[in-house]
Amino acid sequence: MLLKKIIVGDLEENCYIIADDNTSNAIIIDPGDDYERIQKFLDQNKLNPRFIINTHGHADHIGADDKFGLPVYIHKLDAQSLADPSKNLSYFTGTPFSLSILKVKNLENGEVIKLDSLLLEVIHTPGHTPGGICLKVDNLVFTGDTLFFGGVGRTDFPGASEQQLIASIRDRLLSLDDETIIYPGHGPSSTIGNEKRRNPFLANA
Repeated sequence: MLLKKIIVGDLEENCYIIADDNTSNAIIIDPGDDYERIQKFLDQNKLNPRFIINTHGHADHIGADDKFGLPVYIHKLDAQSLADPSKNLSYFTGTPFSLSILKVKNLENGEVIKLDSLLLEVIHTPGHTPGGICLKVDNLVFTGDTLFFGGVGRTDFPGASEQQLIASIRDRLLSLDDETIIYPGHGPSSTIGNEKRRNPFLANA
């Protein structure tokens, strides 16, 4: 599996591209901004993106969704954020936007997304947003803005819940193997074991 992180936008959001080694078919996770840089990487590596997955519906993760002309996968509880500037928080930045996506697939917890040899398990982790998800692939998990290196997602936004977020992390992420690598929506990667031992926000989880 090919895995590439591209840091995009003013908030330095982590966009990830994963691709099947044999077919070069690819998935784009959270293309929040910098469409040209993402597309340049795809072109240079002769990758064929088939769809986009959003870990949640905030502006810094969905901003470039509609520029690729691809289907967008997002949890059903965050799907309205694509077209609603108040839900995707772009309204509060002074540059509100509404995306026009021709094909949206609503995801649910436990669903498995398949592309050639790639199998991504959808883990619903509400708290940062109602429809926040993580994506588990083999021994790694893309955690969006649920779990970071030494931190957790903010819960001071509309629809957020600190209690729900901590429960999601405790019940659905910390139960994974300690060696599982986490790739968050911002900042460096880590492991589940490291976050169990050192993340101050999870001391009582």
